[in-house]
Amino acid sequence: MNDTLFNWVILPLLIFMARILDVSMGTLRITFVSRGKKLLASILGFFEVLVWLLAIREIFNNLNNVACYLAYASGFASGSYVGMWIEQKLALGLQVLRIITRTDAEKLVSKLRTDGYGITVVDGVGKEGPVKVIFSVIPRKELKHIIQTISQYNPLAFFSIEDVRMVAAGIFPTHHWAGSNKLWNFFKMNRK
Repeated sequence: MNDTLFNWVILPLLIFMARILDVSMGTLRITFVSRGKKLLASILGFFEVLVWLLAIREIFNNLNNVACYLAYASGFASGSYVGMWIEQKLALGLQVLRIITRTDAEKLVSKLRTDGYGITVVDGVGKEGPVKVIFSVIPRKELKHIIQTISQYNPLAFFSIEDVRMVAAGIFPTHHWAGSNKLWNFFKMNRK
């Protein structure tokens, strides 16, 4: 094989792909750490560093090759993007949903309960008068569906969403997500 082709095309491409892989694993590792998944985070951390060591070894073996530097840096940037994309597609975990509405929320509450979500409704007072505050813990994979439901039944409602590390008991729409995906069962949150 031509040394020039290897040094200026193939080697930088391998470094680029290695950086995408290790940075993506790093992003997922951080997600697992934040969700309390110690074993998965540790396994990913091992492979992340192993791939990084292989890539950095090639950088040090080719210090005069600018293409390797560019591949390393662009692989890092691309790996950040790919890692976030994978994490978004996996949509692991649960989220707390808070909906605040000034209008009648009965249709929205009824629809969410019909869909199997555990809903808690509290009367409150906002700046402009009485409000209904609706709380629920939802699977992250269901967020798009819930936002569509809110838009359909109460488009002017204010809502906020936060990640949840762990829950103990509760009502979840099992027909939507739990048990329907073996990968999800592998990663699902610890529930009592």
